[in-house]
Amino acid sequence: MPIHVLDHPLIQHKITLLRDERTGSKDFRDLVSEIAAFMAYEAARDLPVEDVTVKTPLTTTIGKTMGCKKLALVPILRAGLGMVSGIEQLIPTAKIGHIGMYRNEKTLVPVVYFCKMPTDLAEREIFLLDPMLATGGSAVAAIKALCDRGVLLSNIKFLCLVAAPEGVKNLTEAYPDLCIYTASIDDHLNENGYIVPGLGDAGDRIFGTL
Repeated sequence: MPIHVLDHPLIQHKITLLRDERTGSKDFRDLVSEIAAFMAYEAARDLPVEDVTVKTPLTTTIGKTMGCKKLALVPILRAGLGMVSGIEQLIPTAKIGHIGMYRNEKTLVPVVYFCKMPTDLAEREIFLLDPMLATGGSAVAAIKALCDRGVLLSNIKFLCLVAAPEGVKNLTEAYPDLCIYTASIDDHLNENGYIVPGLGDAGDRIFGTL
């Protein structure tokens, strides 16, 4: 099961700024967007391309285009929304789906309450987006929802900014062949389910609802 920890200096520098409790909502949003774009650059590395003929000011040549493979960005609401804009600027033709879920207070199992996807979802490569991989419950539920809609697991890549070892374990046990991209695998989850050292509550920090 491929886990890609992106240790590029620019990503690591921005993750450090993201962790800082003094970073305000605007800067936090900007950093999440920037890091997501860097991560998408790596996640898109193996997307297939096809040859096209293009006329330059000097001659005609063969170039490459990603037109042979469609892409969809699927943020897990609400924090995943913060990762969309950076990737959308990098790949503006990507369609965007949304999936929302809440945790059942009795069973503690994530429940999907909203799922709106492109009509041709099953034909697309999917970047599933969530800044935090904590317990892994939401990611597992989101992937099941995508697979139930005809998406092949091999076409899903999960992008998160930071991950807890517990979440990585649970997600990889549920989907051993899933491709995961993260900027950091942190130390542990605390008793409240927060990633340590983590970022705090990414949704609250993105939207200023602390």
